[in-house]
Amino acid sequence: MTTTPDSGTRPRTSAPTAQHRTRFFDHRIPSLYAGRYIIDNQQVLKDVDGDDRIINATPQPFDVVQPRFSINPIGINACFPVPDAVGTYHQTLPHINLDSPALPWSRQLGNHPGEVPWMALLLFREGELCEEDPHAVGNVKTGTVDQLLDGELGEGKVPDIDRDCMRQDEREEQCATILVPAALFDAVKPQPVEMGYLAHVREGGRPDATRAGEDPPPDEAELNAVLVANRFPAAEGGRYVAHLVSLEGFDDYLTDPAPPEGVRLVSLTCWSFTTEADSGIGFGDLCQHLATTDGTTTRPAPELLLRVPTQAPANPSGPQAEALGQMQRGAVALPQRLETGERTFAFYRGPLTAQPAQDLPAPGSTRLESAGEALIYLQQYGVFDTAYAAAFTAGRTLALADAEFRTALLEFRSAARTAARRLASHPELASQSVTAVTGRQLTAPLAFEAFDRMLLDGDGTRFTRAVDQAGPQLRAGRRRTNATGTRRTIADARAVVSQPGVAALLTQAAPSQFEKITGWLDALRRLEMLGLSHLVPDERMRPSESIRFAYVDPGWVRAAVDGALSVGVGHALDADLNALATGGGPVPACAVLLNSTLVPNWPKAVITAYAGQNAVEPLRSALYGTEIQLLLYPQLIDRFELAEPPRGLCFGIGDVGTIQLREISGDRIGYPKEDGEFPPPSRGDSRFDRFLRPGGHDVLNVYGSGDALVPALSDAHDVEQISSAQFALQMINAPQAQSFSRP
Repeated sequence: MTTTPDSGTRPRTSAPTAQHRTRFFDHRIPSLYAGRYIIDNQQVLKDVDGDDRIINATPQPFDVVQPRFSINPIGINACFPVPDAVGTYHQTLPHINLDSPALPWSRQLGNHPGEVPWMALLLFREGELCEEDPHAVGNVKTGTVDQLLDGELGEGKVPDIDRDCMRQDEREEQCATILVPAALFDAVKPQPVEMGYLAHVREGGRPDATRAGEDPPPDEAELNAVLVANRFPAAEGGRYVAHLVSLEGFDDYLTDPAPPEGVRLVSLTCWSFTTEADSGIGFGDLCQHLATTDGTTTRPAPELLLRVPTQAPANPSGPQAEALGQMQRGAVALPQRLETGERTFAFYRGPLTAQPAQDLPAPGSTRLESAGEALIYLQQYGVFDTAYAAAFTAGRTLALADAEFRTALLEFRSAARTAARRLASHPELASQSVTAVTGRQLTAPLAFEAFDRMLLDGDGTRFTRAVDQAGPQLRAGRRRTNATGTRRTIADARAVVSQPGVAALLTQAAPSQFEKITGWLDALRRLEMLGLSHLVPDERMRPSESIRFAYVDPGWVRAAVDGALSVGVGHALDADLNALATGGGPVPACAVLLNSTLVPNWPKAVITAYAGQNAVEPLRSALYGTEIQLLLYPQLIDRFELAEPPRGLCFGIGDVGTIQLREISGDRIGYPKEDGEFPPPSRGDSRFDRFLRPGGHDVLNVYGSGDALVPALSDAHDVEQISSAQFALQMINAPQAQSFSRP
């Protein structure tokens, strides 16, 4: 197997099939901002002398009403991370989704352009909001708007808002406030130009669906406003509180230093969450290790095959070449004790092989009857290949250990033997359909069958005649003698079993037992009852944090089935009847063995295998211990993909410290770009933390001085400047995925 793409994990790139879409728009600027307005109406009349006469109508005041100091919780669609969540969020920018698509732009923030929203999402960690909320649980100071503007709610500069522009009910409205120290506010506040990039309008059905190449008008019912924070939670973990704050009245302090006493901001809503300490290893990191040797170099295909790694000499001798060939196919050398008592070594491998196994003769011409028959002797080197012999023994041992299977097997054979002899004696039964022949006809004693015929012949007249004649015949001393006929032998019964269509009749002799047998053997074909040591005989074949691919040898599985069916075989007819149970479910064609902490830590990871463009469902998925997962597939797969569990749309960077660039034009808007890893790993400054502001607060430098993210993304797309919607598209933190492709 080879890994694709060549470096790092990628977001999922398969084409969407659901007919839904998620689209991003820059903003929704209203034709009239919220506030108080007066309509002045004036009429001009001409006097007879030609002079203008001006008549002023009574001014008509009106209000454009929008939330200002609080918002209804019903209008909040979602928050991420969800309130009170506990998880690893150090690579995620929190965001809030509002039901009203125009709310962030319903008011003009000072003299700034209309695309600058009047609200922003700020993130604070425990200990930063001084005495009012030291534990970052969302404590606020509440009171009326008048109390806020009068400075009665605590320390801090209050917003510079003209009360004359407010309605009386607004002044009496209850509001929540927080005190942000001056140094902290200056460290985390977004620049006005950045605020436009941290807010956008989203339209869509399911949050993880897209439909590129179409440009229908927006669906008003599906439009929402989204505000994204500009700060990452710290990698060392801790509790955080996110506040959606109003910056109305503080527009001057967005570019100038905050007042020494700090600022008292109106908190429109807030929620808290806990981020756990970064272990340094996330889903993307683990997948990248599975796929690469050093984070960028793809692991060679031989390294991903299920076999013991070997170091071949430069010029191997004949025995060395044979041993290396066996090990390259997935075998290991194990001690062996011969029946004669001699000690030597032999090659063993389980059903999982690194190379396709050699074809064996068809089951009809070869049926193993003992483990010794399955030994392969390498005469030139005097050693055995015990793979098939061990498979036979494993199947036989499992059958002997399972009393229910063993009983069903013996009972079925007994009933089938009786049915075979009956069919040999009564060929007319074999010519009937399966539904026409009953189990009683196949297995009941011959006397019962004769009595049944006597009752039915001639509507019972034969039975009546026999009863009437029985007395006189017995008194006269006359006795009925059996007609002489040919005695049926085992050979006759075996000949019947081989006839076309008879097999279906024999399975009806004991249908419940036969169903138990075939179900048990199907489980054996899926390798369900075999321990990991049978499948992977050497731990070096499955090192920690590894993925290995293998073929499944159908000959090994056949040998195990033959071993199970060898229990209780008394003569050749029993062996023939075994063949009735060998046509069960499919044998797996290939396997994937994953030994990684991905298994316990991401139990809902999406695992998908493909043959061509078609997804292939596994025949079986099994766990061994806590970190080993085995997947068996009914056909050879061309591609295997590991992906993070699905989640709601969120923003941030991947585990490996990059984002995936997405197309911003053409008919593939939103699709990941080819080789679109950003920052590109080939550059020396490829670390994403170069886009963080200095100061250690993990604040994203969206469009400030120094190395800012928006100009860098614009250069990566070769455009003058990306828009806020295009910025949101690039910052989507999609689930990570890693693909492995068969050469």
